[in-house]
Amino acid sequence: MKQPAPIESLSAAQARREHARLGEEIATHDRRYYTDDAPSVSDAEYDALRQRYEALEAAFPGLTTPESLTQKVGTAPSEKFAKVRHRVPMLSLGNIFAEEEVAEFAARVRRFLGLGENARLAITAEPKIDGLSCSLRFERGALVQAATRGDGYEGEDVTANVRTIGEIPHHLKGHPPDILEVRGEVYMTHADFVALNARQKDAGKTPFANPRNSAAGSLRQLDPAITASRPLHFFAYAWGEVSALPASTQMGMIAAFKSYGLPVNPLMVLCQTADELIAQYRAIEQQRASLGYDIDGVVYKVDDLALQNRLGFVSRAPRWATAHKFPAERATTVLRAIEINVGRTGALTPLAKLDPVTVGGVVVSNATLHNEDEIIRKDIRIGDAVTVQRAGDVIPQILGPILDKRPKDSKPYVFPDKCPVCGSAAVREIDSKTGEPEAVRRCTGALICPAQAVERLKHFASRNAFDIEGLGEKLIEQFFNDGLIKTAPDIFTLPERERRGMINLREREGFGELSVNNLFNAVEARRTLPLNRFIFALGIRHVGETNARRLARHFELFEALRETARAATDGSEARAEINNIEGIGEVVAEAVADFFVENHNEEVLDALLQQVTPVPMEAVTSSSPVAGKTIVFTGSLERMTRDEAKAMAERLGAKVAASVSKKTDLVVAGPGAGSKLAKAAELGIETISEEDWLKLAGQGD
Repeated sequence: MKQPAPIESLSAAQARREHARLGEEIATHDRRYYTDDAPSVSDAEYDALRQRYEALEAAFPGLTTPESLTQKVGTAPSEKFAKVRHRVPMLSLGNIFAEEEVAEFAARVRRFLGLGENARLAITAEPKIDGLSCSLRFERGALVQAATRGDGYEGEDVTANVRTIGEIPHHLKGHPPDILEVRGEVYMTHADFVALNARQKDAGKTPFANPRNSAAGSLRQLDPAITASRPLHFFAYAWGEVSALPASTQMGMIAAFKSYGLPVNPLMVLCQTADELIAQYRAIEQQRASLGYDIDGVVYKVDDLALQNRLGFVSRAPRWATAHKFPAERATTVLRAIEINVGRTGALTPLAKLDPVTVGGVVVSNATLHNEDEIIRKDIRIGDAVTVQRAGDVIPQILGPILDKRPKDSKPYVFPDKCPVCGSAAVREIDSKTGEPEAVRRCTGALICPAQAVERLKHFASRNAFDIEGLGEKLIEQFFNDGLIKTAPDIFTLPERERRGMINLREREGFGELSVNNLFNAVEARRTLPLNRFIFALGIRHVGETNARRLARHFELFEALRETARAATDGSEARAEINNIEGIGEVVAEAVADFFVENHNEEVLDALLQQVTPVPMEAVTSSSPVAGKTIVFTGSLERMTRDEAKAMAERLGAKVAASVSKKTDLVVAGPGAGSKLAKAAELGIETISEEDWLKLAGQGD
């Protein structure tokens, strides 16, 4: 396959097709990294996919997001710990990689805010600590709760463990706000890591792979005494809920944290230009090896908190901050085999099996190969010496073969045209609009392919879906192969079948009274589930966690989504309604409609809904008069940019739609408003000016 075509040469149809393919690929990597704890790409390649994805959106403004890496945060909290609902979501950061992108980041901020080139824009720079994110809640100065990031909305309660970390005060000094949620990173120094691994070896235990893994594993111990025995540290760099901000700038907040007795990083500086940011990046990179703890980049943040508030967030990350990542690390090894895995959508994914090699201090033996075009383009063959690249704590990518070391008898790899599991034909579907084949080859076995069925069940029970504790991937495979579970509803009939003597799990090897009861209790605990997680669990193509939340928030009830999707034929009002949801778009709307017209899916849904009840997502906690309303912005806005207006509406709990429909509650029209304004008048929808909108939102003079 040739290198990706220049974006400027793509037609709208070609861009839409590539956008959809990338979205699906990114969603797969998200699941492997956050849900399965089995990542299959390096940070560098993972980020390259996102960069291409975002570049497509920038070049084609009408292209909406089917499912994006930029909208994912982390992994669902474990059932082993009590759950903590974050009052303010703990989101992640966007990434940049080249020095020229630093100026682009500052320029994006200026455009969003409508700032001129000469307007002052101070930005902080600080090391990006490679550890485990943690939120500390202090009330009247006392530490009352600590939680991991989890999925960004809900984390694990690790209060008892955090209390054992010497650097974290149980009571703050001075006069902190009555409520203060401090966020930062729990990490382990290199020296402490080496000493810990020496103790692990002396005790006959497996050593940890790296300081980040050891810090995360130490904090997430069920026994606080184990955490207490591990040398953990903490840097504070952000905050969540605060009853009264002690400062008006990022630098001021960090200074306040330090005055309260919290550890903060001494390398944080305030910069006035992109050149100063780059200089600090270089300075920190030079100090990286001597810091004594792991960092993987530098974080830039707009200093003024009022500007941060105006900039707001996208689904995954703040607009006012980004992480400038360090370059990836490389090594050479030998490719011994190529293994083909079959996913829940039938995609055949090649995985390289390598001679174990140390890359950046971590031993790796697997690497991603993406698809057959990637193998052909790089001419990768079994037996080749290859260069592998790793960035972050994930499986590396293969950059290419070392040709002068290639065995003389090597042959090009032939990608299978039949499913390795069920033997069905594996084909590359042709896009009806472009006439070009998809990059991914898929098994056509669908309902008869055991691999697809098993992967769908794994997805259904995974952490970010139904999150059934104890029903892991190996057990799902066992139950499927033994005929105990064939579809998702079968999971929920296990307790009844056991009670009636139709099955006998207690007699199975590795099971007993306690393990069976624990599994059944976990199943019973999932008979009610938030609608967004229910939708995500269904495994609809292009519908990952973010789009599941969008659909759940828009429709509120599952039956409303189901009825609309059933009626969502091409050109119908129902299809337009789904397509009109901000961030959804044509590709996702089509996928949702296709899912609900499949008879087998409807049969499984009917059976599933007899066992479980999806409930509305947690209501938006906003007293704003626009909370819950659907708003459309049209025309030119004079006091803020369009993006800023949308961000404000979403902060206030409103839903922002791309076009006007019967379900629109309010249209905000500026000068030059055209067809959308006319449509609103035709439908009798309330229309207000930008000035009235600001007053309604509580931002007016």
